[in-house]
Amino acid sequence: MQQTTISKSPRVEVVDALRGFAVLAILLVHNVEHFIYPVYPDPATLPGWLNVLNEGVFTVVFALFAGKSYSIFALLFGFTFYIQYSNQQAKGKDFGYRFLWRLLLLTIFATLNAAFYPAGDVLLLYAIVGVVLFIVRKWSDKAVLITAIIFLLQPVEWYHYIASLFNPDYQLPNLGVGEMYSEMAEHTKRGDLWNFIWQNVTLGQKASLLWAVGAGRYVQTCGLFMLGMLIGRKKLFIPSEENSRFWIKTLIITAIAFGPLYQLKVLLMDTADSATVRQTAGVVFDMWQKFAFTFVLVASFVLLYQREAFKRFTSILRSYGKMSLTNYVTQSFAGALIYFPIGLNLAPYCGYTVILHAPHRSAGAGWRGHREGPPAAGRRTESPRCAADPWRFGGA
Repeated sequence: MQQTTISKSPRVEVVDALRGFAVLAILLVHNVEHFIYPVYPDPATLPGWLNVLNEGVFTVVFALFAGKSYSIFALLFGFTFYIQYSNQQAKGKDFGYRFLWRLLLLTIFATLNAAFYPAGDVLLLYAIVGVVLFIVRKWSDKAVLITAIIFLLQPVEWYHYIASLFNPDYQLPNLGVGEMYSEMAEHTKRGDLWNFIWQNVTLGQKASLLWAVGAGRYVQTCGLFMLGMLIGRKKLFIPSEENSRFWIKTLIITAIAFGPLYQLKVLLMDTADSATVRQTAGVVFDMWQKFAFTFVLVASFVLLYQREAFKRFTSILRSYGKMSLTNYVTQSFAGALIYFPIGLNLAPYCGYTVILHAPHRSAGAGWRGHREGPPAAGRRTESPRCAADPWRFGGA
């Protein structure tokens, strides 16, 4: 009797390490923003050199990772879907319907994580948007790529912008996100554990999903999921000369594109007089510059990982990335315990610089197991459509 051996896709080490890098970067961003709890030491009580250092830490962390670590994680979500789908396809099974069940389970993890995270949880967004992978799982590479590009072009924001050009009185929908986050801030400050949890999984999750509308996150996440799936199909994470050339070209193109995209983002989102321009075209260029820098990070990491020294240096990230969901959920529990009134309430004593030790210690201690303002009044780096929102920055 002839036996048939079904091969399973081998685990790709660089993906585990890259996922660990993304989760650790998200943890770093979350710590800097006190897990969306905008309480910090009064700068007037600190020495001048420490205030300068704090501002530097904030600027560097958000420039490097805010909005990019989330994008890397979304990209790898699509890649992981491809691996799971491919393995089941080799057995003659359609992973699609099982994937829908997993998305349902993901909403449970999202609720658990959101219970201790006042701004809602990105996993719920993934669970909703993940349905797009089920829809396109059997599409051709060309069809998936074209659809991903359409999503990444941010068609919703362009619709609002063009509509405002033809109608000067055109108003963007007011989603009330700022008011929701203000209310969440008050619930957090009360220090009532059960009220804190209930408001997080209800009002916090609602605010998060609506914030993602104004920030262009829904369509961008769809595009990133599909690009991740295409990377899997093309086996671009597998070491080879051809793939190295691809990542070198990607690094060069995205690095060159980042500069002008960032300047256009500053022009249209940070300094434009029109609120409509800031909340439409400004959001588009903000998402595009983050997208470009995301691929600068990914391409650089993949190319460096081909060197043994870098592979050894990042070995801990592989372990961290293999249990990314566990680490992602765990960080919210730890953050609530450290910073919030329901726990140690250390937020008023921890500036940006001190906070840098938390991700380092958590990874070094072996947490083997992943969102996003200025906590300081007046600083904003994310979607202005939620202009009244005092909590949210650019996103992890």
